[in-house]
Amino acid sequence: MNERRTEISEFGEFGLINHLTKNWPMFRKESLKAVGDDAAVLDSSDQITLISTDMLVEGVHFDLSYSPLKHLGYKAVVVNLSDICAMNGEPHQVLVSLAISNRFPVEALEELYFGIKQACQNYKVDLIGGDTTTSRSGLVISVTAVGKAEKGKEVYRSGAAMNELLVVSGDLGAAYMGLQILEREKSVYQSSPEVQPDLNGADYILERQLKPEARVDVKIYLKELGIEPTSMIDISDGLSSEAIHLAKASGLGLSIYEEKIPIDNLTYDKAREFNLDPTLCALSGGEDYELLFTIAQEDFEKIKDHPHFSVIGHMSDPAAGYVLIDRNGGQHQLTAQGWDPLLKG
Repeated sequence: MNERRTEISEFGEFGLINHLTKNWPMFRKESLKAVGDDAAVLDSSDQITLISTDMLVEGVHFDLSYSPLKHLGYKAVVVNLSDICAMNGEPHQVLVSLAISNRFPVEALEELYFGIKQACQNYKVDLIGGDTTTSRSGLVISVTAVGKAEKGKEVYRSGAAMNELLVVSGDLGAAYMGLQILEREKSVYQSSPEVQPDLNGADYILERQLKPEARVDVKIYLKELGIEPTSMIDISDGLSSEAIHLAKASGLGLSIYEEKIPIDNLTYDKAREFNLDPTLCALSGGEDYELLFTIAQEDFEKIKDHPHFSVIGHMSDPAAGYVLIDRNGGQHQLTAQGWDPLLKG
């Protein structure tokens, strides 16, 4: 970051936006007019338009004592792109709005927008607008994502059917364990500022927390496999919560098999180091931004050996409720906050 501190007042609202977004590349042909006018202009098409928005608030969703601004900017975009992916869509544009306190110089915002730009470049999405205003407390970031889906191919939470398979991409619990490490090191620093943070060997799970990625590849993989998902959601609040969302929206129950939940070895080891149950971290941790979806039973052979997917359970009669089947065959009722580890045995 530039050592010079430039006050936001030197630019004014519109001058600041122009400064942060000048020479911004465009990737989508339907983005006719982006930043710099009263509204963005998008060309119409015969596809379904998807729109999602999310807000990140300092002290609630992120801690600047260990969240680099460029990573925060990247993450703010990605978490919204993930929502578009969860509709079986492709993200095309984003709008970014900020509420900023006077403790942030322009150079800090340049770092934030560096991360935003990296995300836009990596996912080939266009920044087409936004807003800035004053905050009397901390930093607030609001991102709206716009995407497209082929008509009839968009996927809702409510499309699952009885006995369909429950599938998840990637692995779970890593972001939560990354957060545990960062919070531990913050606590150590607060009590002993001279002690250097111990982050060795934790790169993967730290990146899952600080710089997650949206699973834009899932749609591609499923198309290659000839599989059409029937319902889908992204995992922002933990596997348990999101699975229950799918089941409720579809009017069904569900069963998840503990032994089938994909947990990376580093995540597992760190959870044990923190005296945490790795399964509970996957069920309740959140911020993995993997995709959870259902498919027809006849598609099992197509997906069973795919390296990016794990079949973890199935949809069931609503009277059965939401069940976790542990490694010993015991059954535990899932809740939106996870399951009770005291019942495990």
